[in-house]
Amino acid sequence: MFPISDDNPRHLTPVVTWSIIGTCLLVFLWQSSLGSNAAQAAIYEFGMIPARVFGEAELPPTLAVVPAWSTLLTSMFMHGGWLHLGLNMLFLWIFGDNVEDSMGHIRFLIFYLLCGIAAALAQALMNPGSTIPMVGASGAISGVLGAYLLLHPQATVRVLFILVIIPIVLRVPAIVMLGLWFVTQIANAAFSQMTEGGVAFMAHVGGFVAGMALVPFFRQASVGLFQPPHSRPFEIERKRGPWG
Repeated sequence: MFPISDDNPRHLTPVVTWSIIGTCLLVFLWQSSLGSNAAQAAIYEFGMIPARVFGEAELPPTLAVVPAWSTLLTSMFMHGGWLHLGLNMLFLWIFGDNVEDSMGHIRFLIFYLLCGIAAALAQALMNPGSTIPMVGASGAISGVLGAYLLLHPQATVRVLFILVIIPIVLRVPAIVMLGLWFVTQIANAAFSQMTEGGVAFMAHVGGFVAGMALVPFFRQASVGLFQPPHSRPFEIERKRGPWG
């Protein structure tokens, strides 16, 4: 189930959302420009390593280019591959603009960074002694999803399903799409552990919960929670033929 778009209008130009997407893309292009060894070293230099954050391990001096605490921030702008980057930016593109709209630019940036930090700490606390670096914006973006769920639970989201080999685009309420996504993350976090090249499911859970907890304090006073929908959900889109 992949989101394609939502039906929510916006009033502000989402410059922070676009800037985050642009920054993540530029950072990944920089990563891709490095040789394989240097690219791997960059992951250790700027990725969040739980054992390093909690003072249980040290990197070699040549790799310890930034303080351990700062990797809670730097890690959320790095990615492990084009698919990793693409999926994260797709979710941020669809849901970030309306959350930014509800908060304003500066508040949204602070909110985004706090959600990313909370997500990284949630993952780190699962295994404080882990020496595997975590990178990716998905924890911070999960916070955006949590905020969106409280702000626009009835908003219509267009999602793509693949039924065997047949693509179907279905309009569903955000509470259904994001609710199913969150339940999936909880289940995966409960039955799997992060391994090298794996997914930090607990970061998704932690970021989502942080987003839901923070949005009441970061939204503008004129913006209410649980806003009404702008179109009807549960519609299957069908392409019209030459006869209508």
